Order: sequence, then C-alpha cells, then structure tokens
Amino acid sequence: MATKLNKKALEHARSLVRDGKVVRDTRDDWSEHAPSADQENAFIDKHGFSDFATWHLGLDPDESEGTKGSVSFPFGDFKKIHRCAVISLESRAAQHNHHDIAKAAKDLLEKIDAED
Repeated sequence: MATKLNKKALEHARSLVRDGKVVRDTRDDWSEHAPSADQENAFIDKHGFSDFATWHLGLDPDESEGTKGSVSFPFGDFKKIHRCAVISLESRAAQHNHHDIAKAAKDLLEKIDAED
C-alpha cells in the first residue's frame, strides 16, 4: 500500500503557518536544517511518538505503527515549519506518485508564500 497523507500533520502544519511559526529559508537548506536522529529521539522521549508523527505528512500503513519507518515527509524542526522542507517533500512526493501529499505540500507552500 502507498504512503498516505497524514491529515493530523497537515492540520498541524496549517496551524503553524497561521500562527506565523515559519522559517522562510531557501530550497536547498533542509539538509542543514533537518533534525538529527538524536534530536528526533529526544523529541520522541519528551513528547511521545504521536506528537512526532504530526511533524510528517506521510504515513506508511505497511510499517510497524509507532516506528520512525511508519512516518515520512517531515516539514519542520519540532518548533517551526520550514519552507525548504515543504519544497523538498513536495518534490519527493511527486517523484514517488504520492499525489495527495504533493498537493498538500503545494498548498502549504502557497500559504507560506502568501504570508510573506
């Protein structure tokens, strides 16, 4: 089964944009801005996996629930949404035919850019 859109994460991302919690960085910054595995683990330890999942637009029902492999397409650093992450995930989602995730990312990007 294909990765599906995480609707809770999409709502979380939209609320971050509405609240102005956005880093307006450039396309290629995500590799430097993405949380490390240690930062991810610390977030999970402090906030739980459910909150961790709300930072990812993709859910993979074929992976074990509650594992990092079950979520994909991250969009932020656990504090703010990053424009560069949304650009990156939109491109990757489109390349892998996850059209609902790509469309959600495109819509988020439009909202981010409209707030400028």
